[in-house]
Amino acid sequence: MWRFTILLLFLSSLLSAQEVYDLKRCIELGLERNYDIKIVRNNQEIADNNFSIGNAGYLPQLDLDGSYSGSLSDREQKLRDVASVSSNNGVHDQRLNTGINISWTVFDGFNIQTSYNRLRELQQVGQLNTRLTIENFISNIAVEYYNYVQQNIRLKNLLLAVKLSRERLRIVEARYNIGSMSRLDLQQAKVDFNADSSKQIKQYEILFVSQTRLNMMMAADNVEQVLTITDSIIGFNDALDKNEIWQKALNANSYLLLSQKEQQLSILELKAAQSQNYPYLKLNGGYAYTKNIYEVGASDWQKNIGFNYGLSIGYNLFDGFNRKRKQKNAKIQIQNTALQYQHLQLSVEADLSNAWMAYKNNIRLQSLEKENLEAAHENYDIAIERYKLGDLSGIELREAQNSLLEAEERLVQAEYSIKLCEISLIQISGELVSYVR
Repeated sequence: MWRFTILLLFLSSLLSAQEVYDLKRCIELGLERNYDIKIVRNNQEIADNNFSIGNAGYLPQLDLDGSYSGSLSDREQKLRDVASVSSNNGVHDQRLNTGINISWTVFDGFNIQTSYNRLRELQQVGQLNTRLTIENFISNIAVEYYNYVQQNIRLKNLLLAVKLSRERLRIVEARYNIGSMSRLDLQQAKVDFNADSSKQIKQYEILFVSQTRLNMMMAADNVEQVLTITDSIIGFNDALDKNEIWQKALNANSYLLLSQKEQQLSILELKAAQSQNYPYLKLNGGYAYTKNIYEVGASDWQKNIGFNYGLSIGYNLFDGFNRKRKQKNAKIQIQNTALQYQHLQLSVEADLSNAWMAYKNNIRLQSLEKENLEAAHENYDIAIERYKLGDLSGIELREAQNSLLEAEERLVQAEYSIKLCEISLIQISGELVSYVR
């Protein structure tokens, strides 16, 4: 009786849920509240902030500074046309200085332009990293969502198995009471009923774990909140096209796009190293106020106010061959990033081939298991009728019941596997975000 009480409590908690979730709603909540998504978006904002002409070095630097200094000394002074020596102790001189200074690098071998382009590439890398994190999150939450659907289907199948076992036990008890069946038959029916009930109770735990994972991905306030979902079956698309997926992957796969950005960054590193082959030109200027205060001497103070300006040009003649070394290493790095892209492209193609093989194979399995389930249902219907007539043993009925449960399990597993392959294939194509809209 207590098993049925647990079932009623579980079902009542499901009915008390305030919101019904579908996959789109789960993803929306996750993208809004998930902590990993928030962190990667903050990192993207940092990359966006760094992409500026000022950070690249296009703009001049303007400084306002001021200083005050003094000296306290003993001074002796002998003038050329006077024989005597004048002496002063504790002479306190002061100097006050303030001004605005500007410095601007006009040319440094195109390094400023290269830095600006590098910041642009890093901004786009940040956007791709955000997209990749979102894609992985959507993939993970979709996989868990359909796992939750799968576990609900399993629970429904186990509830049916318990119902069938209970019906068998009722028949056996009735026949045992009138003496037409042995105690052995009764005990075996009870054992089978308890075994099915045990699987059902265990399934509640599996379902709860999946529900908790979904809540955690959505960063729910209560990870134990009950989730009522709209999907009761695992739908899938059996009309995907492999060549179309591959062409899309070459243009939109996040990993390939990131690898291309690494290639571009390595090219910019070479340009930055080559900028040292050119001279540099810098301009500077300022407006300053200076005042000197003298305790002794011909004047009490001296004040200067005015502009200053200058230009500097230079070229590094020799730096211990470091410039040549950096450029050589940068060229090697360009080759490495090209090789890494080729390797990654081959890896993505292999992932596509494996996922496609599993996708087509599971579609064939699903079709077969669907036929098997229909046969298993018919087989059980025949078996239960013969059992009621006393023309079939309990062991044979149990075999028919197990065959039905196994057929249901294989079918839901095949459908879930198709869905996993479908999600993987769409992610490889680079269209996972639009796929769930």
